[in-house]
Amino acid sequence: MVLRRIKCFFSIDEWMEKYISAVQNQFHDRIWFLGLQGSYGRGEATDQSDIDVVLILDAVSIEDLDIYSKMLDTLPNRDKVCGFVSGKNELLSWETSDLFQFYYDTTPILGSLDELLNNIHEEDIRRAIRIGACDVYHMCVHNLVHEKSEDILKSLYKSASFALQAIGFLKTGRYEKKKAQLLPLLNDKDEIVLKTGIELKNKENLSDQEFTDYSELLCSCQAKL
Repeated sequence: MVLRRIKCFFSIDEWMEKYISAVQNQFHDRIWFLGLQGSYGRGEATDQSDIDVVLILDAVSIEDLDIYSKMLDTLPNRDKVCGFVSGKNELLSWETSDLFQFYYDTTPILGSLDELLNNIHEEDIRRAIRIGACDVYHMCVHNLVHEKSEDILKSLYKSASFALQAIGFLKTGRYEKKKAQLLPLLNDKDEIVLKTGIELKNKENLSDQEFTDYSELLCSCQAKL
């Protein structure tokens, strides 16, 4: 698969070529799947974006993880690299509500995740929404009272967007990775949450009132999901 070239401080296409070559040289035919998540997978990356790579092997040992980590150390932009590593059977045994988001938010590079679809049903998607909304609500309340962290607040809006993607999917059968395409699928209140998350992403040094207002919006909407 050829990834769309992204206007950014470096070429994700070129980086992925180096990554794929390194992984294949290390693990050969043990690779079951290789993909890309996050903003690079959606085509929305900025120069602040992490590189969220997904590697699924036939099985994963502690030695494999050590080898993989040292392999990543040889690649450029190591400080940007994150992502997920797993064995195939471990992935197939995941909580199915998590598998829904994992499947649709991952851009395939090598192999396919279609086998996961056998384990994903409508109730799993509804459970993903409920769990996501509960987690966001409780962490938002905790953050308001204890941490008072802008970074946590921003991450919670990001988490809320995953629940909104699942809501859009239930309504239309379409999973929209890009926020601009997701907006028309949402009701007015959910649309406000998504737009606010986009706005908040680029804001720094919130006033106390802004922090409270952003938190109140997120808590009130998530409590009703």
